[in-house]
Amino acid sequence: MTVASDKTQHGHGGRTVDSASLAAGIMLMLSGPLSILMGAAGIANDRLFATSTGYAYNFGLTPWGIIHLVIGMVLVVAGFALLAGMSWGRGAGVVAAGISLITQFMFVPYYPAWAIPVMALDLLILFALTRSHIERAR
Repeated sequence: MTVASDKTQHGHGGRTVDSASLAAGIMLMLSGPLSILMGAAGIANDRLFATSTGYAYNFGLTPWGIIHLVIGMVLVVAGFALLAGMSWGRGAGVVAAGISLITQFMFVPYYPAWAIPVMALDLLILFALTRSHIERAR
């Protein structure tokens, strides 16, 4: 019986990326562009989103679009850093996915069919990034 290695060689310079970080990096590279697309649609005042009244986080679509666009770019940068084996990539990924999760939660009334799956993806990213860190501490 063979045991698969928990380390994967990736990138230049001989840096190693563990499998959980690799999975989280790939998911960050998925969540980021999804947030960027949501932001672009919001900035364009697309009719895709429903406007609600009486909602506590009721901003116009343009500010929401800018928020999602910026967060999406941060998610992509964190994903690249994580896949490249940068030491700051894990922390940046946790912070970016956490902020993305919160903003997606606040955006649910505008487009729940998009926000809820992205929230689930952000939760998976957080799990993958924190799970391996907790297991290494044991």
